[in-house]
Amino acid sequence: MQKIGFIGLGIMGSHMAANLVRAGHDVTGYDVVSASVDKLLQAGGKPAPDIASAVSGAEVIITMLPDSPQVSEVVLGPGGVLESAAAGVLLVDMSSIAPETSLAVAAGGAERGVRVLDAPVSGGEQGAIKASLSIMVGGSAEDFEAARQIFEDLGRTIVHVGGHGAGQTVKAANQLMVAGIISLVSEAIVLLEASGVDGERGLEVLAGGLAGNRILDLKSASMLARQFEPGFRIDLHHKDMGIALASARAAGVALPVTGVVAQLVAAARAQGNGSLDHSALLKVVEQLSGR
Repeated sequence: MQKIGFIGLGIMGSHMAANLVRAGHDVTGYDVVSASVDKLLQAGGKPAPDIASAVSGAEVIITMLPDSPQVSEVVLGPGGVLESAAAGVLLVDMSSIAPETSLAVAAGGAERGVRVLDAPVSGGEQGAIKASLSIMVGGSAEDFEAARQIFEDLGRTIVHVGGHGAGQTVKAANQLMVAGIISLVSEAIVLLEASGVDGERGLEVLAGGLAGNRILDLKSASMLARQFEPGFRIDLHHKDMGIALASARAAGVALPVTGVVAQLVAAARAQGNGSLDHSALLKVVEQLSGR
């Protein structure tokens, strides 16, 4: 059992923090939305009125925030994590952010004697609920081992992928693949339905062959029903596609398919669908098809 300060109790963070409580950890949580903190209290965690209170006395601090600006503000800014964290504490940022922001957080932590890991996750809300997340971890091997039990309480596939920022690079690769697969599933649905084929039966047989994938397993029914309640919002995937393309430019590589898919994500957001689940890319493909 460890004393954990958890900052960021949104769609993902609320379930993750609750799982840590159920695993026997002493979890104190903070979020700018008070209702989110109330959920942690109901799960058996402790509410904190501010960042300093969440961090006070913690052995491990976890942040799960929307984007790089929020991580920079919460961790590096005035009244942030590094101002309150004790030397030797382990900070695990599980947000999906730009690799360069993770490097800045690691550098800031080193100046304060705080150990840092970047550990973004994949698996969506259901993965967070079921503690079945895939966790890609950047940082030192020693710190990875120190956090292993916490990771095992949150996920199933846990891999140390390299030094600081490497976790975020792997997450960028994950996000470009997920968006691409959603786009292709959307195209398959539009083609099947426009051709008079039953979409449910068509996707069932596709899922059993080489075209099978987790998007078909988890999202085909809701996509066919045009139900796009967010598990992961288009707004956030739009941000992640920007990170993927920026990472590609920094590495000097071409991601031609990702460039096209990023435009579909941007179109979905521009059409006012940013708050919907990323499977609502189907709406863009339908519109392009005049359906």
